[in-house]
Amino acid sequence: MSPILVQTIQFFLSLSLLIVLHEMGHFIPAKLFKTRVEKFYLFFDVKFALFKKKIGGTEYGIGWLPLGGYVKISGMIDESMDTEAMKEEPKPWEFRSKPTWQRLIIMLGGVTVNFVLAVVIYIGMAYSYGDQYIPLDSLEGGILVTEKSIGDELGVQTGDKILAVDGDKVDNFGALFLEIVNGNTITIERDGRVFEQAIPVDFIATLIEDEDKARFISFRLPFIIKEVSKDSPNKGVDLKEGDEIVAIGSDKVAYFDQAVPLLEKYAGQNIPLKVKRRDGFLKTVNVKVSDDAKLGVAVGALTMKDYADMGVFRINTQKYTFLEAIPAGIDRGVTTLTGYVKQLKKIFNPETGAYKGVGGFAAIGSMFPDTWNWEIFWGTTALISIILAFMNILPIPALDGGHVMFLLYEMISGRKPSDKFLEYAQMAGFFVLIALLLFANGNDVYKWLFK
Repeated sequence: MSPILVQTIQFFLSLSLLIVLHEMGHFIPAKLFKTRVEKFYLFFDVKFALFKKKIGGTEYGIGWLPLGGYVKISGMIDESMDTEAMKEEPKPWEFRSKPTWQRLIIMLGGVTVNFVLAVVIYIGMAYSYGDQYIPLDSLEGGILVTEKSIGDELGVQTGDKILAVDGDKVDNFGALFLEIVNGNTITIERDGRVFEQAIPVDFIATLIEDEDKARFISFRLPFIIKEVSKDSPNKGVDLKEGDEIVAIGSDKVAYFDQAVPLLEKYAGQNIPLKVKRRDGFLKTVNVKVSDDAKLGVAVGALTMKDYADMGVFRINTQKYTFLEAIPAGIDRGVTTLTGYVKQLKKIFNPETGAYKGVGGFAAIGSMFPDTWNWEIFWGTTALISIILAFMNILPIPALDGGHVMFLLYEMISGRKPSDKFLEYAQMAGFFVLIALLLFANGNDVYKWLFK
């Protein structure tokens, strides 16, 4: 199956699940409060629907435009902009006839379900898969900066130990990149000296400019030989697969990145090379360094477990019972939401340039792997669910948050905004959403054409 097709299937499966459950969050309390729901749709049925069936006064259907979904609740100004019914006297079954607190619960139902769904997924993942990560403090040799220009921009170097971001210790190496992107300062230990380094305001823009170089931090690995090349100047020398180079000439080597400048130093020379065999035996062989500072060997790629066994880093594995998975899932949900809010703050600050990285449907689709992986699928679905929850609660008319904002105003002031005002607000919010949609998907098209 085509990788793009696999991503597309996962995207629509995830999106459909999230939309249906979000709308159920509105539908169920509306029914509980005896409010009539005229339509329940997955995707929008502009002009026509792919499928529809009326059951118990509600029309259930699937639209052809996959930009979301909706429930049409009687007596409410929503996406349908059906204002004719609002000119009539309120009916007991209509949204506008219900107490303010009931209307508030109905409107908060969607975002509540999205967040709860994400937490439930995270609980299930914690129970099924547990956690496995590399503790940042286990990198004895510090980090490896793979893109020097970006490292210089941030102020970090190979060998640095990053202790904290914004004063908070980062435990998981895998979370370090996102913490830096969302952060304002990093605490670094370099050559025994600890200091705080400000993260440039526009650092995100630097990463966006060349996304291939964005993952500029890795862990340092030893120089493990995989094989001697056929055209190597050292063909026939006693070098074996799995040998670890521990000294070049008179200089000790602990990591591959240390070997590069040393080979440049000995370019064109015959030198002793000390290697450690898999059984721990140390052997010195004489090798030739080519004029372009190469040994003519391929670097071996070991498994993460192999590197952990060598003491390059530590791998922590945490398994959870079902009861233990509940707080772990809640914590991950809250942490994910907090991280997303930090990202939005960066996006809404023009100085960061983060708005250039905003993506639409193509960007969301690319979050899924091109081979089927349930763990990644559910993790991505949970993340998108949290994004939908937060975006929907923003106080923008036409979103759930806009309705909540007006309901809170009504509860505090005791005065209900006029239907005409709500109609204009809904239209304004709709145009804002269209503009955001065009901008986000326009970014996708721009990246596809020019990057």
